[in-house]
Amino acid sequence: MTAGAPAQFDPWADALAAAGLLAVDPAGLGGAIIRGFPGPARDSWLGALKAALPADAPIRRAPSHIDDERLLGGLDLSATLAAGRPVASRGLLSESDGGAVILSMAERCSAATGARIAAVIDAGQVSHDRNAHEAEGSGFILVALEEGIEPDERAPDVLAERVAFHLDVSRIRAGVLAAPARESILAARAALARMKPCEDKLIETICSAASVFGVSSTRAAIFMLRAARASAAVAGRVVVTQEDLELAARLVLAPRAQVAPAEAPPQQAPPPPDDAGEDGAPPEQPTADEAADRVVAAVQSALPPEFLSQFLEVRAERRAVARSGGAGAAAKSARRGRPLGARSGTLRTGDRLDLVATLRAAAPWQKLRRQEATASGAARVLVRKSDFRIRRFVQRLESTTIFVVDASGSTAAQRLAEAKGAVENLLAEAYVTRTRVALIVFRDKAAELLLPPTRSLSRAKRSLADLPGGGATPLATAIDVASLLGQAERAKGRTPLIVFLTDGRGNVGRDGEPGRPRAEQDARDAARGLRATGLPAVFIDTSPRSRPGAGELATEMGAAYAQLPFVDSGAVAAVVRANAPSRR
Repeated sequence: MTAGAPAQFDPWADALAAAGLLAVDPAGLGGAIIRGFPGPARDSWLGALKAALPADAPIRRAPSHIDDERLLGGLDLSATLAAGRPVASRGLLSESDGGAVILSMAERCSAATGARIAAVIDAGQVSHDRNAHEAEGSGFILVALEEGIEPDERAPDVLAERVAFHLDVSRIRAGVLAAPARESILAARAALARMKPCEDKLIETICSAASVFGVSSTRAAIFMLRAARASAAVAGRVVVTQEDLELAARLVLAPRAQVAPAEAPPQQAPPPPDDAGEDGAPPEQPTADEAADRVVAAVQSALPPEFLSQFLEVRAERRAVARSGGAGAAAKSARRGRPLGARSGTLRTGDRLDLVATLRAAAPWQKLRRQEATASGAARVLVRKSDFRIRRFVQRLESTTIFVVDASGSTAAQRLAEAKGAVENLLAEAYVTRTRVALIVFRDKAAELLLPPTRSLSRAKRSLADLPGGGATPLATAIDVASLLGQAERAKGRTPLIVFLTDGRGNVGRDGEPGRPRAEQDARDAARGLRATGLPAVFIDTSPRSRPGAGELATEMGAAYAQLPFVDSGAVAAVVRANAPSRR
C-alpha cells in the first residue's frame, strides 16, 4: 500500500453519512441527487434522512411537472371568491421550510422549473410576484430523484450545482448499519455552531485536491469544506481532521471528477507516528501537499479503476449530447405538448381557455364589480374579457439532418466512407434525440436522394452499402434538391439541418451542361435561394487546401463553415451536433 492510502471504505456507510451531514447542515449542503430506480437502497436512504430530521420537519414530494402556482404559491381561488379580496396560498417550497423537498423524476424537470427552485435555494425565501416586498422563509433540503437510463437523462445542471452530494444508489447495496440518531444530529448542530474558523492550510488542501480531478466549481470546494466541518461536528470535534476531509472528498469530489489524476510513483510507507517526538513535542502534522495526496487517494478509492474510465466516458458523452441540443427547436402550440402556463389574451378559434387561471384573474375584482353590478347579478362570479387566460404548450419538434455528399472526383471514396460513418453515428442517437437522417449524393449530372429521412439504422446501412463515386460535380443541382427536401421536412413540422460535404468546386450547371464558370454562377444562385428559405446549413470543406471560393459559397447560403481536409466521421458528427438548430 502506498503512503497515505486509505482503508477500504463502505459505500453504504458513506451514503448514510451523507444523510446525517445533510441533517446537521441543511443550509450549507443544500441537498442530494439520488440516481437509481426505486429499491431497497433508495428507500432506506430516504428513510435514514427522515429519521435524522426533527420529528415535525415537513417532507413534501414535488412532481417534475409541478406548476409555478403550486411550487411558489399564489392566489387561493376559493378563499378569494368567498372573501371578495385576494387571499394568498402557500407554495410547496414554503410548506417545506425546515424540512425536505423530494423532486420525483428530476431528469424530466424543465430548466425553467429548476431555475425557480435554485433561486429559492439561493435566497432562502420565496418572493411573490403580487408583492415584491412580501416573502416567505423557505429553507429546505432538496432531494432530486433521477431515474433516467441514458447519460443525458439528468436533473437540470442549475440544481446539480446547488446540492453537495450526488449518490448513485444503483451501485450500492443497502447494509445493516443504523441510521443517524435524531438526538446525535441535534447535538452535532450545536457543536457545528461552536466550531472554530478553518485554517488556511485546510482550504489549500481542498482546492489542491479539487484541481487534481479537474473540478473547477467554487461551490464544490465550499461543499467539501462544509461537509468536513459537519462530519467533525457529528464526531464531537471542534476542528476538522484528515478523516473528515477524506469522507467529504469521497462524497463531494468523486461524483464531480472530470479527469483522472496522473499516476504517482509508489512511495515507501512512513513509520507510524509516535504520540510525541523525541523531545516530547506533539507529532508533526502533515503538510498541505501530503494531506491533499491522502484526499486524492480517498477519492480514487471511491472510484474503482475499472469504473473510472467508464465514468469519464459517460461524462464526455453527456456533454456531447448536451451540446447537440437533442431534438429540434422548441415550438409553442395551442393544443399539445408540455404545459407552458397561461397568458392573457383574446380567445380565438383553436385556443383553449384555462378556466382556473381565468377565475384567479377575476377573483380579486369581485367585490368592486359586485358594487357596480345590479342586485340580480350580485351572487354571480363576474368575469370580463380582460380576465381570459389562454392555455399554452411547448413541444419539442423532431429534427432532420440532411447530408449532401459530393461523390465526384478522386476523393469520393473517402468522403462517402466518412459520410456513412457520420450517418451511422447520428442514427445511433436517433431514438434518444428524435433525429432523422437523410442522404443526398451528387455526381455526373444529377443529385440523388439515396436515403430518405429515417431513424432506422438497419435501413440506412442497407442503403449505404454500395455507393457509386467519381465523375463531374453538379453542385447547384445538389443545393436545389437539398433545399426542396429541407422545405418538405419543415412543412411536416420538423426542424431540418442541411450538411454539405464538398470542396465547393462545381463544374456542371443546373441544365446539366459542363463548364466551370457557368456551374459556379449557378451554385451561387442556388446558395442564395437556400439562404432565402431560412433553412439552417453547415458547409464542411473537404478540400486538402483552403480556398476562398468554398468559404464564399458558405456565406452565400448562410451556412456555418468548417474545414475538414481529412474527413473523419467523428469530426463530422461533432460539427453537426455543435450546429444543431436548437443550439443556433
